[in-house]
Amino acid sequence: MPSRIFVTGLGFISGMGSNVQENLTSLLNLRSAIGPIRHIETNLKDELAVSEVLMTNEELMKYAGLQNTEVYTRNTLLGIVAANEAFSHACLNNHPGIRIGLISGTTVGGMDECEKYYQDFLTNDSKNSFISTYDCADSTEKIADNLGLKGFMTTISTACSSAANSIMFASRLMKAGKLDCAIAGGTESLTKFHLNGFNALKILDKQPCRPFDATRNGINLGEGAAYLVMETEETNKKTGNTVICELVGYGNACEAFHQTASSPDGTGAYLAMKKALDMSGETPDTVDYINAHGTGTDNNDLSEGRAIEKLFTGKVPYVSSTKPFTGHMTSAAGSAEAIISILGLQNGIIWPNMNFSNPMPELQFRPAGEMIRSVNMKVVMSNSFGFGGNDSSLIFKKHGIH
Repeated sequence: MPSRIFVTGLGFISGMGSNVQENLTSLLNLRSAIGPIRHIETNLKDELAVSEVLMTNEELMKYAGLQNTEVYTRNTLLGIVAANEAFSHACLNNHPGIRIGLISGTTVGGMDECEKYYQDFLTNDSKNSFISTYDCADSTEKIADNLGLKGFMTTISTACSSAANSIMFASRLMKAGKLDCAIAGGTESLTKFHLNGFNALKILDKQPCRPFDATRNGINLGEGAAYLVMETEETNKKTGNTVICELVGYGNACEAFHQTASSPDGTGAYLAMKKALDMSGETPDTVDYINAHGTGTDNNDLSEGRAIEKLFTGKVPYVSSTKPFTGHMTSAAGSAEAIISILGLQNGIIWPNMNFSNPMPELQFRPAGEMIRSVNMKVVMSNSFGFGGNDSSLIFKKHGIH
């Protein structure tokens, strides 16, 4: 059975940019995408800071080269843009004989359109076409159709760990010999339901978020999509695609401590990271950087911080949360932050934990406050933790390093 999984393609759209290069440029220039709400008509429009993709749905359709013959939600459009980029990056059109799967994570599905019409649905069915887009799988099917994929596809919805779990599941399918190659990640658009739900939990910050800061006050939501193309080592010999890095470890733990909160001692986060580390064959002292889940909430940052200190006893590697750049992309966060971690690995850069200034008294380590360049990086970890304690960690390694 295949044992090694290589990353050979990346696709990424967020408030920072419409492709991988634009996102990288924003990161390098410390350009945050967090700002006022533009697209959503909501009572919270003047209250909350979010990260929105600047293009309208019509502009996204044009950018993706789509015709107005299908009903596309914003969630689907974002996914198509990012998946297309990843697919093209890996030149998969040139290799029709390989078994390609699509594993996509999302939670809001078609809420962005359906929520506009549900109140008058029973008396006015003129917007009926959008009801069929409500299901989360609708975006996955349309992404696959756009890419011409006819094989295995599935949708994963585990809240904020969805995209990370999609990457993990894709790797397991390839290692089991079910697929030769997979496009895995997630897509999520902002919706009123989204905003109101998190606002009801009282965990949204009206100012730019400050993960791991003693004054942290919550999340800034974000939207976008990100996908990775992954191939088995055997498939890569056939495609000849350039290997970006290797997925060497992953772990998931569902602690079920609370519907929305992590356990105070970080049990789930610790187990997820420990499982990923054990699979990778690495040791705590060989991990160069952790892209933390780091939402900026009181609960998450303390829980995750304690878990990191427990696993990396005595020597915590560089740690930062990149959510002050992108906002919290919820179901797409895992793949977006995996790509950001991989870009750091490629370029020898530790991304800064922007807006950090006041250390948390409960933690010994401090996140990276500034960008650090020219770092000899070999191994990076990316954490994604979802509601219900569904916690996942991914470990990527520079190709050719033993």
